[in-house]
Amino acid sequence: MKNHSSKKELILLPILLVVIIMCIAGHFLLQASFQDSNIIEYMLAALPFLMFGFVILAFKIASNSEDKEREEQSDKD
Repeated sequence: MKNHSSKKELILLPILLVVIIMCIAGHFLLQASFQDSNIIEYMLAALPFLMFGFVILAFKIASNSEDKEREEQSDKD
């Protein structure tokens, strides 16, 4: 089993925190006091797409990290 670097995994934490904040903000904006605003409606409609974009970004970062780790191991061999 491979040993992963914790530093490489900690790089993804800010992305996770941003998505959590977006989820909480989305629930806050669904309150009745914001129902009349068209801007809020458009922001809430775009929220899942933004979250999906962050997930794709996280996958790319993880993939690049995995590729670098493989290169380092192949250089050691």
